[in-house]
Amino acid sequence: MIRGAVLGSPISHSLSPVLYQGAFEFLGIDGHYEAIDVPSGTFADFFSKRANEFDYFSLTMPLKEEALSLDISFDELAKRIGSANMLYRKNGTWHGTSTDGSGFVSSLAASSDRTFSNALILGAGGTARAIAGAIDSLIPKISILGRTSTRRDALARCVQSSTFEYLPWSDNHELSEYDLVINTTPAGAADLLAENLSSSVSALLFDVIYTPWPTVLASRWSDRSGQVINGKELLLWQGIDQLERVVEVPFDPALLAPHLRGLLASR
Repeated sequence: MIRGAVLGSPISHSLSPVLYQGAFEFLGIDGHYEAIDVPSGTFADFFSKRANEFDYFSLTMPLKEEALSLDISFDELAKRIGSANMLYRKNGTWHGTSTDGSGFVSSLAASSDRTFSNALILGAGGTARAIAGAIDSLIPKISILGRTSTRRDALARCVQSSTFEYLPWSDNHELSEYDLVINTTPAGAADLLAENLSSSVSALLFDVIYTPWPTVLASRWSDRSGQVINGKELLLWQGIDQLERVVEVPFDPALLAPHLRGLLASR
């Protein structure tokens, strides 16, 4: 049996158990997946006591950065972006990586055939770093709107090829110059930005939140005829990337994705 769990706090809203249990059933795999509340500051203790009960963990807030303090093997991607959303055991050794960035690129490709030249990421946490690193070189200009300057250097290290700009947070920031806006902030943090949208938007909004949905920003964006992708797509595709690391049964993501999308849409 494959044993997995999503860790974070709060965690009761997570749809990861729906996603992974649905995948196990679709693929005919004997597996169990659960959600466990692990508050910030308790992760190392939880891992030392219970890691041997599991084959992999998915990580959400506030553990993606805290995970890097564990004494396990992290790949170069996780170390460069300072964030991990997955820990998995292989041949008795625990490894850490991030599928947030690869999942974002896959979900964007599955949801839109547009090309982008100027992206704005709202927020400066672990998910923002993962996405910035993933779209580096794919999108010529990447800007970050962050609330604290202390995260600037960490984000700059994630962007090595594209033009990078770090901007101090402003609720009045003009969004019309961007063709892709990615919201990685917690629910409610971008509400005031929504109040200042122009009467019509042409950019695509990718809001990584999926609950509560729609966010104020996503709702106002749609009202102004803008295209919106919600966080269930990111959950779907980063989850598929995680499954490819832990299941031994070969599968076609193009066949699995519609099944999982239907399960998530019903929740």
